[in-house]
Amino acid sequence: MPVVPRIPENAPFTAQQRAWLDGYLAGLLYDAAGTASSGSSAAPAAAAPRTPLLVAFGSQTGSAGSLAKSVAREADRRGFQSTVKELNQVSPADLASAGQCVIVTSTWGDGDPPDNAAGFWSALSAEGAPRLESLRYAVLGLGDRNYADFCGAAKKFDLRLEQLGAQRLLARAECDVDFQAGAKAWTESLWPVLTSATPAAATPVPAPETAPAPAPPPASDPAPAGYSRTRPFPARLKVNRRLNREGSDKDTRHLEIVLGGSGLSYEAGDALGVVPENDPHLVAALTARLGASGDEAIALPDGGSVPFREALRRQVVVTSLSDSLIREAASRSGNAELTALLQPERKAELEAWKYGRDLLDLLELCPGASFEPAELTGMLRRLQPRLYSISSSPKAHPGEVHLTVAVVRYGAHGRQRSGVCSGFLADRVSIQETPVPVFVQTSHGFRLPADGAVPIILIGPGTGIAPFRAFLEERRATGAKGSNWLFFGDQRRAVDFLYEEEVVPMHQDGFLTRLDLAFSRDQAEKIYVQNRMLEHAAELWRWLEAGAHVYVCGDAKRMAKDVDAALHRVIQTAGGRSVERAAEYVAAMKSAPAQSRIAPAPARGPQ
Repeated sequence: MPVVPRIPENAPFTAQQRAWLDGYLAGLLYDAAGTASSGSSAAPAAAAPRTPLLVAFGSQTGSAGSLAKSVAREADRRGFQSTVKELNQVSPADLASAGQCVIVTSTWGDGDPPDNAAGFWSALSAEGAPRLESLRYAVLGLGDRNYADFCGAAKKFDLRLEQLGAQRLLARAECDVDFQAGAKAWTESLWPVLTSATPAAATPVPAPETAPAPAPPPASDPAPAGYSRTRPFPARLKVNRRLNREGSDKDTRHLEIVLGGSGLSYEAGDALGVVPENDPHLVAALTARLGASGDEAIALPDGGSVPFREALRRQVVVTSLSDSLIREAASRSGNAELTALLQPERKAELEAWKYGRDLLDLLELCPGASFEPAELTGMLRRLQPRLYSISSSPKAHPGEVHLTVAVVRYGAHGRQRSGVCSGFLADRVSIQETPVPVFVQTSHGFRLPADGAVPIILIGPGTGIAPFRAFLEERRATGAKGSNWLFFGDQRRAVDFLYEEEVVPMHQDGFLTRLDLAFSRDQAEKIYVQNRMLEHAAELWRWLEAGAHVYVCGDAKRMAKDVDAALHRVIQTAGGRSVERAAEYVAAMKSAPAQSRIAPAPARGPQ
């Protein structure tokens, strides 16, 4: 069998031309080989050219990237010639010549593209973006319905491509956190239309609802190795220590979790997924309000069943409300006020009404609404893991993983409430007794420089310090010689300086080269980390010019955007660059060939 040469990707041909030439050359060689071996005058047919397919993805935690690669493998099996790229590696001009493209994307924060798709969106949404009439495309979105702008990035990409004249192959899919079934159904529908010329309508295809998953195995079960999101490890909590001092308005916990016997490993920069349980007091109140015993059997997908109270505690969301559930309760109870609030034009009012309300609130407002336990369970969303940035280095704490968790506590509608997972960890997990189901979530792209001599700038107010504690521990454990600069802030230094007993000695002994603090309420005028950045613009510019990597972790809605604006300002003022040149400088840092020199911490929500 002859070795078939391939046309190099940098050859001056389009993807379609390369595919045709590859097939042509293969046909010539197989023809020659067949003639030489058999002497027959009948030549075998030339290999049919494989249709090119670009599969591009935007992924924050890796799920969309893994799914895109799976789509590409299946495409190759079906006779396509697929190319997989991160969206930031794809320009609008690339799309114009691609012919056909499948985009798989998650959503970062509140409707924004993931980090490895932000540059793509910037170019695609620009006024000068080229027309794309030659492109046929399909978009698969992964998201979380707990966010207001569900699958926001997928919606933006899909609608913008349509505006630029591209033909939609298949209606956009919008998958919730349990995306596997929805994604599989959508991709099965994709293959027939990839060979069809009929464009699809714009109506999105929602993922099918799924029943509650089985509960994680208790600590006594001899579960096999290979713990993951679908099989979390029942770990034990070793330390639960409050970091804020007396007088603080906050409750931030330092938690140490033992991983011994799990086989789980992680790197500095990764996240830990925690599978929480709902408050048993809320569960008891719900069963009483429904007139249920709690013993009613709730069927599971694997054929087993759990008692109703167990399903409410470990399987489904009871602390927030979906529009569909509100609509059903309003309809069954005849609640005219809620029915009116569900009108599309009152969406903002509905979101405000839902804030702080849970399933018990809804049932009390709709006393005429009756639900059977199994029926109600099927209407509720699956309870999802929470992701927390790991605040330890495995080299400094082998066999353990540390978290820095802000406990959510608030009063609303006559009751005191707490965050589902933060309240679970802080208040309901007994030291060395209660199993804490966990798994490791790899954070692609959020890594220390491979070269320990490279300087790093860490910007992490509040619990944003978590991954940077891990980074500093890692750099010290490996003997990295690069300079380290930490910007940290919170409300008041006396009570809110998280890990002060570790950070200050690092600065005093010179390991932490620079430490700049911003405590917003220690003076009349509020000061934040972005203000400190501007104060030290000249020094920051020197570090940037020396090749420093910049890492940001904190409130994605406000702080991260303010830090980004401050970074642009530093480059303009200290670097003497125009607004446009500063933007180019930042873009170049984000797209550095070996590793992005600007790394925001991945979003720690399921979306």
